[in-house]
Amino acid sequence: MLSKVKISGKIMLESGLHIGGSDAFAAIGAIDSPVIKDPLTNLPIIPGSSLKGKMRFLLAKAYNKKLAHTPDEDDEKITRLFGSNGNDENDHQPIPARLIFRDAALQNVDELLEKGVESITETKFENTINRMTAVANPRQIERAIRGSKFEFELIYDVVNEDEMLEDFQTITDGFTLLELDYLGGSGSRGYGKVSFQDLKIETVFGDANVAPLAEMMGVN
Repeated sequence: MLSKVKISGKIMLESGLHIGGSDAFAAIGAIDSPVIKDPLTNLPIIPGSSLKGKMRFLLAKAYNKKLAHTPDEDDEKITRLFGSNGNDENDHQPIPARLIFRDAALQNVDELLEKGVESITETKFENTINRMTAVANPRQIERAIRGSKFEFELIYDVVNEDEMLEDFQTITDGFTLLELDYLGGSGSRGYGKVSFQDLKIETVFGDANVAPLAEMMGVN
């Protein structure tokens, strides 16, 4: 029987986060690079695609024994979680992803305002210098502020119960690698340090036993 397991928790920003949105219609003097926002609330979000893409990239660096020219060539532990198209020159078969990544919404606006912040995002001024002409090129980067918490959710399809522990070890490694790296852009300049907090694992459909998974991940 098909079972689905939900992994949920919070993504805590330990430093400002920039995941870019559209600046196609920016007015003169406006922020050069805004963050992506929920159009209904105008609050920053973390797209599921950003979380999925960075986690897969880091796992590929950690798990692949040789250079993978396409995602289809990733280690099996990665492709069975993240999927593959199966349309590369080596004729790999398509593999449906076992993981679904939801967009993560900002959830502690009131807490941030109570701390006295004037805005839910900040504008960081950066500058590059042309080495040949010494001409400055200033720009304004919008960031979700440190201390922001985003509710995240992953849905895991139980395809093979014998592989569940190994799959969840891969997910755990992905969380750890992301905490040691960064999310979004400009990580080498201090952006995008995150931590995963208040993790919870529960079966939301079917009868999968998640107790061993919770114990392995250190989740109550």
